[in-house]
Amino acid sequence: MSVQKDESFRDSIGTIKKDGKRQWVFPKKPKGFFYRYRTYVSWFLLLSLISAPFIKINGNQFLLFNIIDRKFNIFSIPFWPQDFYLIVLSMIIGVVFITLFTAIYGRIFCGWICPQTIFLEMVFRKIEYWIEGDRTAQMKLAKQDWGGDKIRKKLLKWFIFFLVSFLIANVFLAYFISSDELLKIVTDNPKDHVSTLVSLLIFTGVFYFIFAWFREQVCIIACPYGRLQGVLLDNKSINVAYDYKRGEGENGRGKIKRNEDREAVGKGDCIDCNQCVAVCPTGIDIRNGTQLECVNCTACIDECDHIMEQVNLPKGLIRYASEDNIAKGAKFKLNARIKGYSVVLIVLLIALTTMLFLRTDVEAIVLRLPGQLYETKENNIISNVFTYKLINKTNEDIENISFKLISHDGEVKLIGHKNFVLFQQELLSGTLFIEIPRNKLKDAKEKIKIGVYSNGKLIETTKTNFLGPRSYR
Repeated sequence: MSVQKDESFRDSIGTIKKDGKRQWVFPKKPKGFFYRYRTYVSWFLLLSLISAPFIKINGNQFLLFNIIDRKFNIFSIPFWPQDFYLIVLSMIIGVVFITLFTAIYGRIFCGWICPQTIFLEMVFRKIEYWIEGDRTAQMKLAKQDWGGDKIRKKLLKWFIFFLVSFLIANVFLAYFISSDELLKIVTDNPKDHVSTLVSLLIFTGVFYFIFAWFREQVCIIACPYGRLQGVLLDNKSINVAYDYKRGEGENGRGKIKRNEDREAVGKGDCIDCNQCVAVCPTGIDIRNGTQLECVNCTACIDECDHIMEQVNLPKGLIRYASEDNIAKGAKFKLNARIKGYSVVLIVLLIALTTMLFLRTDVEAIVLRLPGQLYETKENNIISNVFTYKLINKTNEDIENISFKLISHDGEVKLIGHKNFVLFQQELLSGTLFIEIPRNKLKDAKEKIKIGVYSNGKLIETTKTNFLGPRSYR
């Protein structure tokens, strides 16, 4: 959506000077309708992000991704490595959802939900505004020689940035080692947890680097989602867009003059105040059209609406709109691509929901002991040795666990256990023998079905192979 024939600005990044040095962005402090609601959304998301690892439901941490111990909780539901297919399916659903959302609403995720944007714009920049002042004051301070006032402000800002980064690192760590373990580490002697402390300081350093120095470069350079939007967007996608037909008029934009009839002289509604550029956190000019650097933060919408009110012109010169909407006045319609994404998303959601409902509280795995054949016992009894694993995915102990053969007449004999207890979230393994009369076997290798019972009630079934002699009669 570009109104300029010269698009050379797309050949370089706005935050890099011609000599290759960093062009620092000093965005004006935003205010307005969208910024107010973005603030509300940010408060909610920040509160959720910070509190999630410390919330417990039925004794389970609300969100936990303990890769080392292979413990995962999603919305307080425990998942084990055996449930990894559900996590993969959930991730695929997330990708499809973001793809669908981007095809319809552009990069709105980046401006409203992305943790990088929320922490940078709603936490670190607010601290910066509080200490160093708004855009003009920050630019003046940056050019100022190092003296008492500048040193004091910079050291205070960097110190607070470090503390906030340290807090974020602690919360981040709680997602991976559990909040209980984190609180234990905090209250214990630091010498007993040197490796964890080192990891914590590394995370702190990474967050400090990102939010104190790298900042908007994450969105422009590092984030792959910004690159994907070029593939996912089309003329019907809704983005933060400049209405160039209204803004440029017949003779282009121009400064406002007292008692001037802009329509009569062919001027557009854009008064070329450049406030949309001043308020942009990535330093771009939205009037150049859709750009990779735009994160759809709506700061330019609020600022432009404010200027339009001051000069008695209609608001909405910059607004949420598609290219077709601005160029042709076309309303949004579902196209074949969006319908296709929607169908795929619905099918995946149905599949995930079905799998979750079919997911059992106890998972049983019975496998033949590697390298072992069958053994013939008295009375033509054929015996095979197996190993078993039982996983209790619940927060309750399951008592009086026993095994029974369902598919054949035979007997299951456990070694060392009989009617045992499977404790909450426990993985228990052991060995068992399955004995089947020779005349009950039809083939040398048969599928058998084994039932796992608790207090006489069937709670899980599993299948495995049973070996016997080729001649069974």
